[in-house]
Amino acid sequence: MTPVSPRILLLGAGGRLGRVIARLGAPVVPAGRREADFRTACDIPALVEHIAPDVVINAAAFTDVDGAESSESEAMAVNGHAVGLLAAACARRDIPLIHVSTDHVFPSAQGRPWRPEDTPRPLSAYGRSKRLGEDLIRLTGGRYLILRTSWLFGGGGRDFVSTILGRARQGAPVPVVADQTGGPTPILPLAATLLSLAHRAVTISGLREIHHFTGMPDVSRADFARAIIASAGLETEVEEVTTDDLAAPARRPLDARLDNTSLALRFGISRPDWRLHLEALADRLKTTAPPPHETAHI
Repeated sequence: MTPVSPRILLLGAGGRLGRVIARLGAPVVPAGRREADFRTACDIPALVEHIAPDVVINAAAFTDVDGAESSESEAMAVNGHAVGLLAAACARRDIPLIHVSTDHVFPSAQGRPWRPEDTPRPLSAYGRSKRLGEDLIRLTGGRYLILRTSWLFGGGGRDFVSTILGRARQGAPVPVVADQTGGPTPILPLAATLLSLAHRAVTISGLREIHHFTGMPDVSRADFARAIIASAGLETEVEEVTTDDLAAPARRPLDARLDNTSLALRFGISRPDWRLHLEALADRLKTTAPPPHETAHI
């Protein structure tokens, strides 16, 4: 009989998303890099066998989008091959796997939000590594739910919010791309959604699904930056630039909007309003200095 509170193995527990999931108080068994190093992955199958969870949430990932261009083999190992080993270990025990993926698996634009069934065609090494992870999960034939998301913020640590604030506090206009559009996603509702899906997945036989979860409304990077600056009580101007102007090592999808309809229809989960979560962070944004050396792209 399935337990009322399933035992959840949480991989990537030391990361920004993993820490928030663990803080929500669910009955999770946290595993960080010490317990499961996705760079080598040799200990992942043994960990799954030892813990024997009812469901697995994988929040572990190589997330340095620009860094992946020069470290593609490491990105492929962490986001691709290790995920495949994890999926195979779960499939052997019929354990559902909840895996976090990204808008970066899609190309530049198509005139409408990307749907879960659209064909991934990533533009970057990071996107290719995340697509490999998705492909290997599907090939195992086990139970899985892949949840793609975008533009994460909150939870502390490195993100677009801390980058913008660090630059805005210097007083000079902040250059931000205006030709990238997507849905900023607050980490807290994403973490809660992953836990909700994990509880439901235990009882769904033949689970093989991909869904999207992002904040609303969709917005340009430049307008998101303006909202961040205003929430912190600053008046620094945003200087609109193009993606080509910044010449970042990794190419990014200009239209990163993700269609969340299937998640709402299947599980009744709606998109969170990122503006409300940004408002909730307002006091901390006004007083907390962001970490140094942030990257502006997540």
